[in-house]
Amino acid sequence: MGPALLFCPADRPDRYAKALERADAVILDLEDAVAPADKDDARQALLARPLDPERTIVRVNPAGTADHTADLEVLRRTGYRTVMLAKAESERDLAGLGGYQVLALCETARGVLAAGDLAALVNVVGLMWGAEDLVASLGGTSSRTAEGSYRDIARHARSQVLLAAGTRHKAAIDSVYLDIADLAGLAAEAEDAAASGFSAKAAIHPSQAGPIRRAFRPTEEETAYAEDLLEAARGEAGVFSFRGRMVDAPLLRHARQTLRRAGRPLIE
Repeated sequence: MGPALLFCPADRPDRYAKALERADAVILDLEDAVAPADKDDARQALLARPLDPERTIVRVNPAGTADHTADLEVLRRTGYRTVMLAKAESERDLAGLGGYQVLALCETARGVLAAGDLAALVNVVGLMWGAEDLVASLGGTSSRTAEGSYRDIARHARSQVLLAAGTRHKAAIDSVYLDIADLAGLAAEAEDAAASGFSAKAAIHPSQAGPIRRAFRPTEEETAYAEDLLEAARGEAGVFSFRGRMVDAPLLRHARQTLRRAGRPLIE
């Protein structure tokens, strides 16, 4: 999957195809995007409007709820095999998901603290963090300051989840950007996510997919610099200087990652 993952309410099957067309993968949401009275209709829509299972993720309701049980009953009748588990907090929460690839959504205080344990589970392929549910679980009212930047607790959770995923070589997915009209703010946050090591960023509107993709794609200048640096490294042993800058093994790994993200052949 690519870097732009677009949430789509599962009770809006009329939007399924458009969401998948605009993004790298679609997250059909049975949880927060669907009102309690509409959840049964949402589950039936999953059956009636199948999408490409390789590019579709289904977000199911939290473990231990009646909706979670009903979600899994319907999910077994589909071809979908990648699940996002809302409010994941422990191995026990994944008890019914043995046959699925799981993206564990760490969006409560307990879930963020358990991120390392969740990442260690064999069928967990990635972690995502969620800011608003996290702050709500702490009794707070907003994850961001008036200027739009994350509060310290949200930044801590973001880093915790990224580190936990990276420790186990699992994908890390950055949280959504709620201000749909602020594409510049989204782009800046997505660029930071890509530079920090996140694999993808979730979106809540089709207009956000493009800026996310561009943020995760290195520029021509960045790609050319990485290629030149790795070419120069072929004749060097250990630390060396390149264009006035010290270069060692970590910087070479950065350059190789740039080429991977750009889809270019690696230079060893």
